[in-house]
Amino acid sequence: MLTISGALAIMLDEFTETSGVLVVEGAGTLDASGCVVTPGLVNAHHHLLQSAFRTLPGTRGVAMRDWLPTMATAYERAGVDVELASVAASIGIAESLLCGVTTVADHHLTWPAGADTVSIARATAEAARALGGRLVFVRGSARDDPQDAAASAEAIVQALLPATADGMLQLAVGPAGVHSDGRETFELLGEVAAKHGLRRRTQSNEQVDTEIALEKYGRRPLELLEEWGWVADDVTLAHLCDVTPDEIARLAASGVTATHAPGCDLPMGWGISPVVALRTAGITVGLGTSGGGSNDAGHLLADARLAMQVAPLVGPPLSAREVLGMATEGSAIGLGRAELGHLRPGSVADLCIWDVSGVADAGVADPIAGLLWANPGRRPKHVVVNGRIVVRDYVLVNADEQDLVARLKAQV
Repeated sequence: MLTISGALAIMLDEFTETSGVLVVEGAGTLDASGCVVTPGLVNAHHHLLQSAFRTLPGTRGVAMRDWLPTMATAYERAGVDVELASVAASIGIAESLLCGVTTVADHHLTWPAGADTVSIARATAEAARALGGRLVFVRGSARDDPQDAAASAEAIVQALLPATADGMLQLAVGPAGVHSDGRETFELLGEVAAKHGLRRRTQSNEQVDTEIALEKYGRRPLELLEEWGWVADDVTLAHLCDVTPDEIARLAASGVTATHAPGCDLPMGWGISPVVALRTAGITVGLGTSGGGSNDAGHLLADARLAMQVAPLVGPPLSAREVLGMATEGSAIGLGRAELGHLRPGSVADLCIWDVSGVADAGVADPIAGLLWANPGRRPKHVVVNGRIVVRDYVLVNADEQDLVARLKAQV
């Protein structure tokens, strides 16, 4: 058994505080003196490949219609292949674990012509498994041939479905959005999802997404998604910055879930999702970082803090507990994973131990709220996934950071 003792507070169902000993499946002992214990964070929207393409010139504060071709040029220059996908995923997962993220949903959108898509998906999954993190691999599409995208998704499911049995890997499908993919792609990927019981995910209603949909179709993105069968209770929509009250009501009635990504949308100028309005309507909202091409960091707790800071710009404020709930159980619900994102009986043993005994937390009255408000660059002291320690004393257990960095430098 893995025993964690001495914690100041353990975040439970209602984020109530308690003291004592937490025992989970696994092996070893972790001293949590002066620490707060939370569930592992769940990043509901990432693009792991972009971990190899951060702060590129011409990619900051630009319209999506300009950002997309700039990123595409960088991918083409580097040559996206199995090895690059593997090392970029390793960097992104390692960064995530070091920041307390135990589950990452990777919306993979870049598939060069002739690429071995199954090998790329497998390499990404194996990178996560080697580091000890959970992965949701989303076979995405961005202007891919619809038939090719569906055939690739089917092949990936056939190849990787056996590896999903232990819960460390999950498969899903999702076009990039109506700004890049048409009805046939959405429908064919939807058929793959229905056949295998997969979740569906896409991006919608960033301001530029709305502009392109209006130019291309004369309609708003959610109108198209509804018509194409992609507003339903097995669908999660990322971003949702530019949404009307009527659209929010229709989304709530459908059972769709949402993912807020302020660390991408705010600095890029692509809008701010009205999270309180979505939640008030009954929509479950998770939290994601998006990728390194627009955010640069996979630090979900930092983006949770940002979500609190920007909420009053588009509506009522959000509390730290509400946003921490979005970054854990809210994201997990959107993935259809009831066992993730909490520490109640029946949960898997994914958790983070955060040291709150230093000067950055001095004077903090509420150590759980302080996780977000104080110490913006905070990282967990220890991280446990599935009962196994994957970060101990701020250091990866299953890999050397510098080795990963050297691998990436050799690729790009």
